[in-house]
Amino acid sequence: MFQTLKNAWHINDIRKKILYTLFILMIFRLGSSIPVPFINLAALEEAFVAYNDTLLGYFNILSGGALAQASVFAMSISPYINASIIIQLLTVAIPALERLAKDGGEVGRKKITQITKYSAIVLALVQGYGFYALIKSQGLVINDDVLSAVVIVSTFTAGTALLMWLGDRITEKGIGNGTSMILFTGIVSSLPMMGMQIYQLIANTIEKIIDPTVGILAVDILNVVLGVGAIIGFIVIIGFVVIMNTAERKIPVHYAKRVVGRKMMGGQSTHLPIKVSSSGVMPIIFASSIVSLPGTLAIFFGGGEEGSVWGMFVDLMQQTSLFYIVAFFFMIIGFSYFYSAMQFNPIEIANNLKKNGGFIPGFRPGKPTTDFITKVLSKVTFIGAMFLGILATLPLVLGAIFPQLAGMALGGTSIVIMVGVALETMRQIESQMMMKHYKGFLE
Repeated sequence: MFQTLKNAWHINDIRKKILYTLFILMIFRLGSSIPVPFINLAALEEAFVAYNDTLLGYFNILSGGALAQASVFAMSISPYINASIIIQLLTVAIPALERLAKDGGEVGRKKITQITKYSAIVLALVQGYGFYALIKSQGLVINDDVLSAVVIVSTFTAGTALLMWLGDRITEKGIGNGTSMILFTGIVSSLPMMGMQIYQLIANTIEKIIDPTVGILAVDILNVVLGVGAIIGFIVIIGFVVIMNTAERKIPVHYAKRVVGRKMMGGQSTHLPIKVSSSGVMPIIFASSIVSLPGTLAIFFGGGEEGSVWGMFVDLMQQTSLFYIVAFFFMIIGFSYFYSAMQFNPIEIANNLKKNGGFIPGFRPGKPTTDFITKVLSKVTFIGAMFLGILATLPLVLGAIFPQLAGMALGGTSIVIMVGVALETMRQIESQMMMKHYKGFLE
């Protein structure tokens, strides 16, 4: 990777794109540090300690801590991501949107993108007002009047709109996908927080070892083991995510020979690739949004009285509870199959192979080919779903067993996003380098 970046830096056009991307990301981090007026920031940061196991805590990680600081980019790019998910689901459910996406060509894709952006603005407005209502109910708004409400909500919404525009600029003139790069930058900015927590776990024990008047307890040794284990586990998980992101099941496909005019066409052998983690991080995002909803609603409407049905349900949906972890795990598996079904249509793939004279060795064209692709897809999806489920729930299990690790900001979801964006960006840089070195037929 470092060699690729070094070689890309020596190419003038790619170097300009990299610098342009870094400039946009610097604006994003600068805006994440500019606070919105009329809010008690010190009290808000203290209040956010209780929001780590809710949807607000999840959004705070994606925004790089901007939500806890109530900055201009507090909503980050999350409304656009949520709007993209909603429009993607509606495209399957609404025939008009499905025709627009499939048969509309470039114009149809632009209309879908435009609808998604308008929906993102609406979601940003709703989320901004909801966040304002929350901090207002807790007495964190300095000036409680209509003007303050308009300024706060409008600033949050405008911040999201500006981030969408900056993301488009990265996609057009920079390196990588703009939305993914902004999300990646927000997550990476949370790394120092995790590093500081691990450092404190180890440093406190080292201070006791240096001072002979203080006795060393078993819990201190455990803290050192947990700190070192967290660092090693972080590296191992990154390597495992890289392997799973590049893993794929290759189905062999042969094309029969046929005569077209005076030429013999076909007779080639290729393969149909099915990625193990084709759904990416989407199942985790879907599942985390649902299982974190009760805790988020408890913030707005209260946790309920002790012994009430709502109170017991809120306690049951805490991140440290076994029910939460199990529900999260099975939701990830369910959404993995759902998202895989949206991306791959075995019937359509089999029909395309049949039209182009292709076939899978050992299976007749038509229904046998469809059944075989469905079976392979189901097995591959199961492996990818188990991988995502274990990766996402492992930090929750460790946090429930060892409270020292419960506050770490970087979970399995963040690792998948970081590694996925980094790999995709490297592929884009390598492809652009290849285009620069390709001489073509006339040279």
